[in-house]
Amino acid sequence: MSISRILVVDDSPTERFFLSELLVKNGYLVSMAESGEEALAQAKASRPDLILMDVVMPGMNGFQATRALSKEDTTKDIPVIMCTTKGQETDKVWGIRQGAKAYLVKPVNPDDLLGQIKALA
Repeated sequence: MSISRILVVDDSPTERFFLSELLVKNGYLVSMAESGEEALAQAKASRPDLILMDVVMPGMNGFQATRALSKEDTTKDIPVIMCTTKGQETDKVWGIRQGAKAYLVKPVNPDDLLGQIKALA
């Protein structure tokens, strides 16, 4: 699978900017969403190759959004990498059980993120 289009989901403008700048500099096309609900709508409409998902967001959190994406026929094949401040081992296990392919703790190390993306490609 080739990864070129990435949806960044985070309620923090600073995090969205940081991740999008990193990804654009590395040749990816980036779209953004500020909530789990917006992420679901965009994923269904634009079918990105990968989703970077925050967990702590108002409304639908990242765990709920990832679970919904993994159960929806049109989005179940889109890999999700969780990028969150929730660093407990139980959080990581829960994130993977919801359908995430990888789990990174903020502040995200750029090399770790790029390595995870390449591993999924």
